[in-house]
Amino acid sequence: MSTKDIIDTLAGIEPGSALDTIRARRLQARENAQKSYLSLFEPIDAGEFSLAERAAVAAFVTGLHGESPVAAFYREKLAANADGAALIEAITAEIERGKTSGPYGAFPAGPLSIENKAGLIYRVSAERKAVLGARLVAAFEHAHLLVFRPRDAASSDMKALLAAGWSNTGIVTFSQLVAFLSFQLRVVSGLRTLAATNA
Repeated sequence: MSTKDIIDTLAGIEPGSALDTIRARRLQARENAQKSYLSLFEPIDAGEFSLAERAAVAAFVTGLHGESPVAAFYREKLAANADGAALIEAITAEIERGKTSGPYGAFPAGPLSIENKAGLIYRVSAERKAVLGARLVAAFEHAHLLVFRPRDAASSDMKALLAAGWSNTGIVTFSQLVAFLSFQLRVVSGLRTLAATNA
């Protein structure tokens, strides 16, 4: 289990630094973020969503956002997992295929329709489906949807996860994990920018 705060680690925050002092002012938020990380990535019981799958999804999602200390951390976490190390090459290739900018999608008919924007509908390449397996194929495609086209998410997307072997509980945990990664990426990026500005 990790004892050092993961956001502090990824943002390069040293004890006693100005950023450490700033984060200490929001102690509850700091503690809750750490608890979220531990429950999602170092749970006592991973249940139906294995630690290797969690690291694989994290490596994919953070990689889609570009190279960063967060992406490097989850890639290393995946490489350290015996079941995940063999997936790195396939995931790296899929990140390249899935990179885009967003958000994309369509709003219901109305005043927001002016913001509708078509974009990449990502699907895992046929050649890497066997390496990744049905569960990760469905997970990557759904994660890409959540990151770049969240307003297009529909019940049929949940059915695709269920058909690939994800349980309702697993889907909830998976969704929480993707949401946490989006939060973590933004917080770490903001803290690193703040540190660079005050250097």
